[in-house]
Amino acid sequence: MSLLHPRTPVRPAPTGLRAWLALAVLTLPTLLVSIDNTVLGVALPAISTALRPDATTLLWVVDVYPLVLAGLLVTMGTLGDRIGRRRLLLVGVAGFGVVSLAAAYATDAAQLVAARALLGFFGAMLMPSTLALLRSVFTDRARRRTALAVWATGFAAGAALGPIVGGVLLEHFWWGSVFVVNVPVMVLLLVAGRALLPESREAAADRLDLVGALLSLLTMVPLVLAVKLIGSDGVTPAAGLSLLAGLAAGWAFVARARAQVRAGRRPLIDIDLFAAPVLRYSALANATTMFGLTGLLFFSAQYLQLVLGRSPLQAGLLLLPGFVATVLAGLGAARLARRVPLHVLVAIGLTLVLAGYVACLWLRVDSAVVLLVAAAVLIGTGIGLSETVTNDAILAAAPPERAGAASAVSETAYEIGAVFGTAVLGGVLSAVYRTAVAVPDGAPSDARETLGGAVDAASGLPAESGAALLASARDAFSLGVDVAAGTGAVVLATVLLLAGLGLRRAHRSSTPPPVAVPSRARDERDARSAPQDERHGRPALRPDERDGRGVRPEERGTPHDPDDRITVAAGSRTRSD
Repeated sequence: MSLLHPRTPVRPAPTGLRAWLALAVLTLPTLLVSIDNTVLGVALPAISTALRPDATTLLWVVDVYPLVLAGLLVTMGTLGDRIGRRRLLLVGVAGFGVVSLAAAYATDAAQLVAARALLGFFGAMLMPSTLALLRSVFTDRARRRTALAVWATGFAAGAALGPIVGGVLLEHFWWGSVFVVNVPVMVLLLVAGRALLPESREAAADRLDLVGALLSLLTMVPLVLAVKLIGSDGVTPAAGLSLLAGLAAGWAFVARARAQVRAGRRPLIDIDLFAAPVLRYSALANATTMFGLTGLLFFSAQYLQLVLGRSPLQAGLLLLPGFVATVLAGLGAARLARRVPLHVLVAIGLTLVLAGYVACLWLRVDSAVVLLVAAAVLIGTGIGLSETVTNDAILAAAPPERAGAASAVSETAYEIGAVFGTAVLGGVLSAVYRTAVAVPDGAPSDARETLGGAVDAASGLPAESGAALLASARDAFSLGVDVAAGTGAVVLATVLLLAGLGLRRAHRSSTPPPVAVPSRARDERDARSAPQDERHGRPALRPDERDGRGVRPEERGTPHDPDDRITVAAGSRTRSD
């Protein structure tokens, strides 16, 4: 059986105003997930003070959500292809709302980590469904590119709203209120989604690859655990074993995927798609921009509140310009993409993110506010320029019937970047802090784990000892930020070279060299070709209206849309269901 199976919509895709209303509904889950990520960053100091987790547990509070999300996105994309993308979206919305309430009323850090893991499970249902439904609603590539820009802008707008919403809530309520805010949005989405979104599924979708999903989790979890163990205890046998376990599971995942391809079955992630440089380097750029964003949010909110003494609302307002820059740059990228090559926009975006991290190397108490705002603007602008065009490139490389799984690959890259941004940079910061802080005798052990723990511990010490602990803890945290920013800058510079050069080579290889044609020969050629079209009663086509064989789009029997290209490797495989 061919891989090209038609979609089976339960109701027709909306058009006109209803299509744009559907886009607004599809942007809501993105907005919510983005708010959930950034609002947590502002709430970390309050969570650290209230629940008093150790440094590793605090990192897990942040990391477990994108970790579970990344491990399940592709599986959920395939599940949506089978049972219906709207149905999966609404199930995820309901579950996300219920678990948000559980997270809000967690009584210790372990309960919060468990709730965040469940939020990742239901969040994995949201993201691939929104992009796949977006592709079903907007079949024209020009309109879809605009819709993608709006979708990406929603993500950035949520990131901008998160610190503000969190700051307002934390000024008046307890830390759990940052999770309760999800519930009314989810109720609205349930009602509007049922009314406005079309159902879309595949007539013969893939079977769920549960073994592949398990292997993907067994790859990610040990690798992240190894990073955290190295950050907390240094290079130990436990960290080495965890690293080896993750690498072994990753090797098994890739080997199994290749065996499935040879057997004519589809793997969880189509490894063949990554042979295309555009998709491979676009996914790498996606992961790296999120690496930079989550790393910045992890240390900037704590620095502003616990080192500089700003309130949660003030911290949110200071980070707001960066998210506004992301929105504006994302809107501009959709227009620039028509004239500026992909590799140029991605290189500019990554360079700006790198510049933001370089600015963070010079944070001092008297200049930190200005530098953090500048860093947020640079990083936000870089993300906005890059992510819109890389999302479009990844979707354009995928077969239409794999829309759910392909969009999940794009989102997986983001979440992997988010996981390692917090794990790597947060781990570096925590390791430096523990080494540099001087804890007086009689102070709780929490003071050595996190800056929030030190602030809480100082309040219970005599005035002189408490002041000394606070000064030492803030100096140690500032040193940790310097080292973490330097580490991030090295990672970003490396990826800038890899992705920039890789996409440039791909652009050059896909652009045929111009062929000089003598004017007389060109005139004779045009005279021969024009009547050929006119004899069929049709005007001559421009060169960009023909495919590589000189065939008209209507003669191919397929839409003249670059998104409808099928890779040779995918098109030659057959289903064994």
